Amino acid sequence: MDPHLSDQKQNPLQQNGSEGLPFARSRFTLTLAVFGFLVFLIGAKPSVFGLDNAATIGFAQIFTMLLGLGLLTWGAQLSINLFWPRGERTILADFGLRVVATGYVISVFTALADAFGFGTNPLPEVFLGTLQSRGLIIGMLTIATGLLMQIRWPCKTSSHSSSQPDPSQECQQDF
Repeated sequence: MDPHLSDQKQNPLQQNGSEGLPFARSRFTLTLAVFGFLVFLIGAKPSVFGLDNAATIGFAQIFTMLLGLGLLTWGAQLSINLFWPRGERTILADFGLRVVATGYVISVFTALADAFGFGTNPLPEVFLGTLQSRGLIIGMLTIATGLLMQIRWPCKTSSHSSSQPDPSQECQQDF
């Protein structure tokens, strides 16, 4: 048996021999996520950065929050993708990707409900109300759930040692 192949079996996160995770790509994705968080924070609380803060959250702040949330979600999604070598994923991880996208759509449509015309305020007076903020929170919780579904959890091993391995206890994430 080739020792190079046995090393990849032991650590499926390694790619291209012994390089491991691509650090330049992981730095980029984490930087994108942190930058998205900062943009989201500028939209949510501009006074933290010494910017003008109005009494209500208007269209510009809503758009900035959604842009930051999109960048944060994109960075987190790309970071999690690094832990799945060669694009091979479980069905749960594939479903989690769709849940993340659904959460972002929920966030966009509930936060911009007034701008789309199905909110409580007419179009020139767009602001983030109570229902819109609750919808934004529900969308963010949906995004977080989808990201958790994509995490590559370690395989469970049986505590008892028997001569015949139980096929139902085998790890399905070996690549």
